[in-house]
Amino acid sequence: MVPKGWKREPLVNVAEIRTGVAKGKKDLKDPISVPYLRVANVQDGHIDLTEIKTIEIEREKLAQYALKDGDVLMTEGGDFDKLGRGDVWREQVSPCVNQNHVFAVRVDETRLLPYYLSSLSGSHYGKSYFLSCAKKSTNLASINSTQLKEFPILIPPLIEQNKIELILSTWDQAIKTAEELIENSKAQKKTLMQQLLTGKKRLPGYGEEWQRYRLGQLFSERKETNRLDLPLLSITQNRGVIHRDEVGRKDTSSDDKTKYKRLCPDDIGYNTMRMWQGVSALSDKEGIVSPAYTIVTPEKSVSARYMAYLFKLPRTIHDFYRYSQGLVSDTWNLKFPNFSEVEVSVPTRSEQEAIADILNGCDNQTATLTRHAQNLCRQKKALMQQLLTGKRRVKVAA
Repeated sequence: MVPKGWKREPLVNVAEIRTGVAKGKKDLKDPISVPYLRVANVQDGHIDLTEIKTIEIEREKLAQYALKDGDVLMTEGGDFDKLGRGDVWREQVSPCVNQNHVFAVRVDETRLLPYYLSSLSGSHYGKSYFLSCAKKSTNLASINSTQLKEFPILIPPLIEQNKIELILSTWDQAIKTAEELIENSKAQKKTLMQQLLTGKKRLPGYGEEWQRYRLGQLFSERKETNRLDLPLLSITQNRGVIHRDEVGRKDTSSDDKTKYKRLCPDDIGYNTMRMWQGVSALSDKEGIVSPAYTIVTPEKSVSARYMAYLFKLPRTIHDFYRYSQGLVSDTWNLKFPNFSEVEVSVPTRSEQEAIADILNGCDNQTATLTRHAQNLCRQKKALMQQLLTGKRRVKVAA
């Protein structure tokens, strides 16, 4: 049902749908190289200009393909989350063209506002339409220009579109502020790690000289297997130790888990072939993990929490890299005997715990800020669904 005063029309009635430039064309006449936007540049609600590549097109076709201020960029698909996502182009780079996997929608602004369309396409309403008509395969989906042209646009009066845009932009600003606070919190932790884990900054009350050890003096290897009574876990770079079903990917390993290794709370598990990338985590769970991981148990003289942070320090990761490269043909591999040879300097157990408390406080602060940002995003999505379908109307001047 269309809300009172609104219209529902196919997108083609109120906008021009423009396809982009295809890669790989040969024998171009008078070619020029221009910046172009790929699917990777067109994110959900923002344009990522971190890396802009160039493409060759014929000079006389630049005007035909060049993006204009106010064009709404939408992706044709890929992973399900890429379907129809996009944002409004504001000529951040000029000239610039779009790849043929990115649509440029040029609206008739006397009837439809660019930001309103971008919000509608990214809302539950828009995504539901795109998924309903998309060509689907395993984990992939795509739409074509015909389906985009038929996208049924709910069109409020311009004054109402403006008000909806203003409300949603206020939420966007709140989300942006929350995300900036998260990045500041992460940067603060990174600085503290560099200072506290290297002894450049000492905590009040601690003056004892740090001691140097080989990791083999501080850890033993846990080799226990054949514990099929325990849950299956996975060790991740950013999320720590999680249950395998939380990874979001199907478990394609063998059904035979008898060689999987036991992991206990306060153990540190690391990916034997990716430790030089920092793929390690302190466990708060008991379970089993793939044989691709090495499990180490700290001696009583060291804090498991402190050592887990130390293993994420770039200088330590570099040492893991030095000890692991070339051990198995071209594969970097850090098995326990080689891990044991890495040398580290550590303070007393008491100072280790004090440092770990500070860094853990940073993690808790980041987690709190992240939950706040996620809540804002959920609330905005719920509000979008109401505002963009007319279930909740905004007040406008008579």
